[in-house]
Amino acid sequence: MAVSPEVSAGLVSITALLDNGQITQAEAACLNFLKQSPTNAAATHLLGVIRALSGDTNQGEQLMCRSIELEPLQSKFYVNFANLLRRSGRLLEAELQYRKALELEPEERSARHSLALTLENLGRHGEAETQCRALLKGNENDPEAWAALGYILTGQNRLFEAEAAYRKALMIDATYGLAHHNLGSLLARMERAEESLASLDQARALGGAGFELSFSRGKALVLLYRLEEAEEAFAHAVALQPRHVDAQLNLARLRYMRADPDFARSISGAIRSHPNDLEIRSLLATVLLRAGKFESAEAQLREVLKADGAAPRYRFQLAQVLREAGRLKEAETEALEAAVANPNDSVGIEYLISILLSRGAPEDALPFVRAQRTREPLSQTWIAYEATAARLLGRPLYRELFDYERLIRCYRLEAPSGWSSMVELNAALLEALRVRHQFTLHPLDQSLRHGSQTTRNLTMDADPAIRSILQAFAEPINAYLRELGRDAGHPLSARNRGAAAIAGGWSVQLHRGGFHLNHFHPQGWISSAYYVSVPEEVRNEALKSGWLKFGEPRFPTPGALAERYVEPSPGLLVLFPSYMWHGTNAIHGPQMRTTIAFDAVPIQVP
Repeated sequence: MAVSPEVSAGLVSITALLDNGQITQAEAACLNFLKQSPTNAAATHLLGVIRALSGDTNQGEQLMCRSIELEPLQSKFYVNFANLLRRSGRLLEAELQYRKALELEPEERSARHSLALTLENLGRHGEAETQCRALLKGNENDPEAWAALGYILTGQNRLFEAEAAYRKALMIDATYGLAHHNLGSLLARMERAEESLASLDQARALGGAGFELSFSRGKALVLLYRLEEAEEAFAHAVALQPRHVDAQLNLARLRYMRADPDFARSISGAIRSHPNDLEIRSLLATVLLRAGKFESAEAQLREVLKADGAAPRYRFQLAQVLREAGRLKEAETEALEAAVANPNDSVGIEYLISILLSRGAPEDALPFVRAQRTREPLSQTWIAYEATAARLLGRPLYRELFDYERLIRCYRLEAPSGWSSMVELNAALLEALRVRHQFTLHPLDQSLRHGSQTTRNLTMDADPAIRSILQAFAEPINAYLRELGRDAGHPLSARNRGAAAIAGGWSVQLHRGGFHLNHFHPQGWISSAYYVSVPEEVRNEALKSGWLKFGEPRFPTPGALAERYVEPSPGLLVLFPSYMWHGTNAIHGPQMRTTIAFDAVPIQVP
């Protein structure tokens, strides 16, 4: 359809106003234009875009749909309409519109780019990657396509490939701020904190701002132990999005470990502003529970349940609070009703199993355990509970899984190359770890009590002493695997491929009164404790202060006390199955106990 020069000039003028952010002027010009040409599809579409930008999504959608009726062969109309749907969270409808645009114009890159991101948001990672690869096939020098590919690969946990994609985008356009930001966020996830912060600061220098940048910087700064700056970054992120649960949790966790008595104040502030937001109220209950404030946590959950009493996840959460407070009968009632409503909530089912075992009802717990074991046969969580139920029922499976003689091994380390003795290496480790133990209190969500824990994965730490001790662990791990052997019928040795890699490492310092609650490591396969330094009191065999203990569940369980103890000493490494319940007795004196721990996972022998 031919367009007169006057009409074309009018549309260009409106578009220019819109591009310059002069929305009010653009709207007025558009309305004036449509008085003269009420069926002009382009002007109708522009008015729809303007109304959507002004916050009137419904009117914007109606006008865009009308423009497509007037001129159904304009691919850009479908792209803009799809963008509106995508911003509104209507992803399946957005996908359909992007595909219509591509049917009309297969080379429409903005449609394919947005379609790829939409598919990624829908969890259809393979399709998203295919669309991205198609973009790159058409133009290998498209930095936006490379950055989109990095985002999609990150969603598939293909982190090194994602990094390469972001770096390719930045080779093409070094001023691409979004690629710098996304690369920085990815590197923080990979715990490469120095590189992460450099990328994020580059994004900021290029004009980047807002929630995502502040939140990502906070995570990188925590890994670098720049705690005051990290708190400022998280606080800024929360100020921008006070209802963002993950940001609020990170800020509360950091403030708690820094011994801030009002560590949850930002979450409380969000509740005052948004009293009907059940997610944020549930979060407050979670952090109060982890801080041992059971009555306050229960009060928050009772408010949540008044608003949504049928939600099983909140009833499971209440069951956890009641369980921690020792009110087992009430906890069982809540957990059972929630389990009937949502039998697939594995976290809630774990609370129920734990409650039943503590109440001396292993027969009732076992069907739930077996159902979860069937769903997740390698889960360390369900192996631990299956062993405990078998123990209470007097079944031989317990001794197979908790074979203390065979499965707990102690190794006296030899000094690695470059160190004259383990005494010298441990002294260097103490100095390196001293710098990294900057928190006053233990983490909110770990087994540690009255002590501090490092936040950064030690496998990513460049300190020479830390690198050396990690290397020194290699031979004991190999020896453990040789001694373990392979048995297809045992959940530990069935996974023995002849080699293992350290997936994550951390350090803990116990202060006066410090100990570990009994726990297992759900993400591990083989777990550990290495003693860098121990207080003199551990030598008292009667008190067993600071000793490592095995076999006792997290909560008091009749007939399930600790059965095996290991006396700590500097230079000693203890290896054991990750599913095995373990904890420590408290230390009582002023001397600290410093350890390094790691989880190892199986890998294939080359």
